[in-house]
Parts: sequence; C-alpha cells; structure tokens
Amino acid sequence: MERVNLTHAKAHLSELLNKVEEGREVVITRHGKDVVRLSPARQSRQPIPLAELAAFRASMPRLRRPSVELIREIRDEGY
Repeated sequence: MERVNLTHAKAHLSELLNKVEEGREVVITRHGKDVVRLSPARQSRQPIPLAELAAFRASMPRLRRPSVELIREIRDEGY
C-alpha cells in the first residue's frame, strides 16, 4: 500500500487513480496522519433478468387486504 501526502496527491491524482485501477490501494495523508484510502471499486452486480423477476413476484403470496391498510395499522400501533 502506497502512502502519499495531500500535496503529492493533488499534483498526481491521475497517476494515483491508474494505480488504483490496477488493483492497488493508496492512502492519502495530511500532516502525517491517514485521511483517506483509495481502493478499487467493487464490480457492480449483474441485473436480474426480467423473466426471473416476474416469476419471483408471481411466487409471492398475495396480501389479504390492501397494503395501505397494513401500513396504517403498523403506524397507528406506534412502531
């Protein structure tokens, strides 16, 4: 893990981001104290295909009464 001070980070931000894209971590310090850690972003999850989502919704049991009534009841009970 590389440590750089704030002045260096401001002057070389693109270079630091390239290192992070390669999978490395960089810590930026101010007055010798760690302030922030730059690390690679997690990869986003794959979207769920619409057909699978529709099948999941269809498998859910139906409410016996409108959801607005249920929400009001919970609210009125003080939860």
